[in-house]
Amino acid sequence: MERSKICLTLTGSTLEEDIALVNKYRDKIDIVELRCDYLDRSEQLAVRKFPGLVGVPTILTIRRRCDGGLYDGGESSRTIIFSKALAMASPDPKNNFAYIDFEEDYHVSSLQDAALAFGTKIIRSYHDMEKPVTGLANRMEELSRNNFEIPKIAFMPKTLDDVTQLFREAKNLKDNNHILIAMGPLGLPSRILSTKLGNYLTYCSAEETIHNTNGIFHITPNELNDLYHFKKIDENTKIFGITGWPLTHTSSPQIHNAGYEKTGLNAVYIPVKAEKIREALTFANEVGMEGLSVTVPHKENLLTYVADQDETVRDIGAANTIVKKDEHWRAYNTDAPGFERSLLEFIGKKNLRGKKVAVIGAGGAAKAVCYAVKHLKGKACVFNRTVTKAKSLADKYGFKFAPLNTTSSQLLQKYSDIIIQTTSIGMNATLPVTAENDPLYFYDFNGHESVIDIVYTPATTPLMVHAQQAGCRTLNGFNMLKYQGYLQFKHFTGISLEGETK
Repeated sequence: MERSKICLTLTGSTLEEDIALVNKYRDKIDIVELRCDYLDRSEQLAVRKFPGLVGVPTILTIRRRCDGGLYDGGESSRTIIFSKALAMASPDPKNNFAYIDFEEDYHVSSLQDAALAFGTKIIRSYHDMEKPVTGLANRMEELSRNNFEIPKIAFMPKTLDDVTQLFREAKNLKDNNHILIAMGPLGLPSRILSTKLGNYLTYCSAEETIHNTNGIFHITPNELNDLYHFKKIDENTKIFGITGWPLTHTSSPQIHNAGYEKTGLNAVYIPVKAEKIREALTFANEVGMEGLSVTVPHKENLLTYVADQDETVRDIGAANTIVKKDEHWRAYNTDAPGFERSLLEFIGKKNLRGKKVAVIGAGGAAKAVCYAVKHLKGKACVFNRTVTKAKSLADKYGFKFAPLNTTSSQLLQKYSDIIIQTTSIGMNATLPVTAENDPLYFYDFNGHESVIDIVYTPATTPLMVHAQQAGCRTLNGFNMLKYQGYLQFKHFTGISLEGETK
């Protein structure tokens, strides 16, 4: 299996800006794509000199608006730019465009002949910015009927199932003379696992211009190389990952991929965004994933699909880890021990005897927290907006329960030695503190409370700010994430990382 190349898409407004980006990322990329449609009009007719100035194989692309680009000058003017870019070819091919991107409906024989004569390969592309594309093998054959052209299909998936179908159909393609891309956040696995798809290349964008490709969801060369170790991915690379919804941010890839580097494992850990846990499991089975971290909102629904559960999962009623064993998934819960270690470090105690604890929320994370509180001999009250869910969780451990609103302020005060916020409220939130980003906006902290918010992005949540203003000690969820991640790593690989929970 030949490694997919890394192509840096250049979307600067001037050639000078694009040259600076090539120089900055030169050691992390193989190819660059000059997006002429992003250049100022005054720069577009000067692109002929660009390949010689950067010394990197270059794709010339002038993407139309209907295909997700910015160019709206008409086909005649676009043809003129293409013509000038290919004109007066240098005897040194390094000074010429190595590739030129023509859409499937753009056929100008003189340009195609010039590309053939000058050794410029044609990327024959098709884009669907609204829906998935199926029947890939036939579409590839329709796009390119000779080895001189590289067929490219990029589409916008509606669900993770559309991305799964892409990987399924790619298995029928026998070489890497193609480019297949699922765009948007759902399609991120197709970029990281480009080599597994047999792709000729994968696209990325510079951090300085990443905002220009927000709609199609590029990542940066640094992420590809330093986080996902893209150049090391091959046919033997084991695949792990994390799934959830909306999964807008996760630090788990940093923990796991750093662990693979440290221990010398040929493995990669990727985000797999899935609205339904069934979709995540189908994807994992299709691409041969060997383990998944599972986050909100799938920790409880997962158990419907995974019958093989360890004792902790059965006791808690939620799982955050699954591992493939003998073609079957086995579920574990590392949240509880990870949280327990983080909690005890924070309060400087060996248990919770004599402590009254408020647990905010009643979902999968709250179940793990309540399990840990009970194990540590603490007393608790579960506060939740849906009281029936609070009661169900509290009854299991002999805890109190109450609605999460102003009517429970006095009871919350009684269970305020340690307050543990387990919901996703506050995730990615910004200040000021409001009823929308702080589940305890109504509560008057008096300063004696120890407050834990299991959210870790941002590092200081609105709830934590609210508590700190009254003099409370606070802790976010990063240590919990780290410690439960160490345990997941052991489940995935059989290898212990330094600092793992015993």
